[in-house]
Amino acid sequence: MKLSDLKPASGSTKRRKRKGRGFASGNGKTAGRGYNGQGQRSGGGVRAGFEGGQMPLFRRLPKKKYFHVVNQVNYGVVNVSTLSKYEANTEITLDLLKQDGLVDKHSEALRVLGNGDIKVALKVTADHFSDSAKSKIESAGGQAVILEA
Repeated sequence: MKLSDLKPASGSTKRRKRKGRGFASGNGKTAGRGYNGQGQRSGGGVRAGFEGGQMPLFRRLPKKKYFHVVNQVNYGVVNVSTLSKYEANTEITLDLLKQDGLVDKHSEALRVLGNGDIKVALKVTADHFSDSAKSKIESAGGQAVILEA
């Protein structure tokens, strides 16, 4: 096969419809634009959402302040550099971090990110670890345990 042999699969492309080329074409005279008015003119047309001067739908509906996200999980996010303040062989959990004020008290799950360095061996139990966080914890002699959902 050569580059000169390449072509689209049969039936995958159509010829463009030539508008305004006589009655026999099926799109003569008005070329599919209908009769007089703004939409018939070249460059004519109305902006998106325009309803002919009637108050548009997006202005008729009330503006809501928030959307309630169903099944949303509030993650407590902590970096590896923050964990390095703990003593060696400490077991780090979400509850411990909440107690120490390092994550928000409304957090439902823990996410550990790899910003910074860690030199102490810790056993960290979390719902998610970034790849860099996991490798840094394990290279310091610690354990990164992922909680099952």
